[in-house]
Amino acid sequence: MTEYRFATAEETVSLIGEPSSLDLARGQLAWAVDGLAGAKDTTLALIDAHDDALVRTCRPGHLTGSAFVVDATATKTLVLFHTKLQRWLQPGGHADGDGNMAAVALREATEETGIENLRVVLPPIDLDIHRVDPPKEDAHDHHDVRYLVFAPADAVLATNHESQGAQWVTEDELDGLDIDDGHRRMAATGFAAARSLLAE
Repeated sequence: MTEYRFATAEETVSLIGEPSSLDLARGQLAWAVDGLAGAKDTTLALIDAHDDALVRTCRPGHLTGSAFVVDATATKTLVLFHTKLQRWLQPGGHADGDGNMAAVALREATEETGIENLRVVLPPIDLDIHRVDPPKEDAHDHHDVRYLVFAPADAVLATNHESQGAQWVTEDELDGLDIDDGHRRMAATGFAAARSLLAE
């Protein structure tokens, strides 16, 4: 069973542009949730074949990081209604050269929610490879490394232009939203990991 822990401040430092970035990304993928070994192997092969795998122009795909944000009681998760894709998603985005995927997830969650003092948990809770076909770009794959992130009890939400809406939902309420199977898998693992951390 995977043991989860809160990352230290040193472990969330961005490594954008540093030579060790790809090695760090590779190391963070040493973990694998049950059933995700295939996705892990595919992502490691991408990293091995492309020294620009952390850059959004890399094809056939590149690494992204996202955050399964839960409230301080681990009873609700935050979902954002994405402006471009017009669907409910977790906060996340491109690595843009940063191989510390935990730092990427934390950065994206902070930027997209406006919540201060978020805390990221190690190791990642999910890895999802999905095809995207954004406007003005060719279709490509996102190798999305996903982390559990806790919001503080006094969290104040202030989304940016990337979202048209946001809501905190329970696990049951999440099931009623138009989300994909990868999101549901991440949520099941994320809520379980969050509850286990709070029980310690």
